[in-house]
Amino acid sequence: MPHLESQKKFTSFLQRELALQFAPPKYLSLPTAGIDVSATGIKVVKLAEKAHGLEISFFTEERFPIKNVASTEAADQLETAKLLTQIVAKHHIDLANVALPESRGYLFESTVEGREPSEWRIAVEKRLDEYVPIPPAEVAFDIAPLSREGSQTHVIGMGCARKVVDETTRMYESAGISVRSIEGEIFALPRAILPHGDTETVLIIDIGKSSTKLLVVSKRLPRLSTTLDIGGHALTLAVQKYFGVTEEEAKRVKAERGLVLGPDNSEYVAAMLSTVSAIRDEIVRRVDYWDSQKSVIAGYERISRAIIVGGNASVRGLPEYLETALKIPVELGDVFTNFASHSDWLPPLDYMESLGFGTAIGLALREYLS
Repeated sequence: MPHLESQKKFTSFLQRELALQFAPPKYLSLPTAGIDVSATGIKVVKLAEKAHGLEISFFTEERFPIKNVASTEAADQLETAKLLTQIVAKHHIDLANVALPESRGYLFESTVEGREPSEWRIAVEKRLDEYVPIPPAEVAFDIAPLSREGSQTHVIGMGCARKVVDETTRMYESAGISVRSIEGEIFALPRAILPHGDTETVLIIDIGKSSTKLLVVSKRLPRLSTTLDIGGHALTLAVQKYFGVTEEEAKRVKAERGLVLGPDNSEYVAAMLSTVSAIRDEIVRRVDYWDSQKSVIAGYERISRAIIVGGNASVRGLPEYLETALKIPVELGDVFTNFASHSDWLPPLDYMESLGFGTAIGLALREYLS
């Protein structure tokens, strides 16, 4: 019964309470990797639970062969399966939590009657065609509670085509990896960078090579998500054009000089701003849209701060530049927020490098945090 199996896989994709008192000892459980597939490569993270807290026991990033960096979609399945097979052979990965890209799912909200998950699911299923533009019989979905009032619960859900779940599972299994769970990447990322139990409403800005994802999160659950077709590579190209240097040299200059004015630096900063201002304007638009919907958004709260993450987040002066436009605090994220204290453990990942591992870390954290 492939449809039932795909529903089971996807049903486990959202956050839920962990019955820790009934959990088997971790030494009896197989270690589960978090695997994040993007347009440029695959990131893998494994965790270990120590007496002083969680640590990263293993990580790797494997790149796809050079391709069109303008693409914002993940690599095709054959290409991905091939690279996954190489990772399995090299690093012996056999069990994983994996993510679906934002473009493959449909985020929705609903207020439903009932206090139990089974009641919420039945209520949502009756109106599924209002939330997901796919015939209900072909949809896999799940929900998580955001807030409760009386007999009603407001839930956040995500639905996708069952065939997407089936195809994703087959792709990993063809590489020798058993899929423990599948969830949307927009659920995994907040788990990595926001403290467990956090209740604030924040904007996450995830700057990749070819795209920038914007995510409004309340209580660590996604409320609004969009992807911009412009990322850090556009800034690299601006530096290359100005200085006439290689891509690698341009990346170094971008990280070191960023958007900070210096002696004889105004033309260079102007070249950078011509690109980064486009990202800024789109971010401001999305924040304004969130605020404009406060009368219809359940449990609306103003965005308290913005957090920048992603493989291209380390542009000097970027938080300060965006803070001026957004008029809220803007900071670089910390994907080790829910790990052991740095006084007990030092991450094996360089801080700037770690900003690109948020989704993979969030997926690995599923085994430890709800």
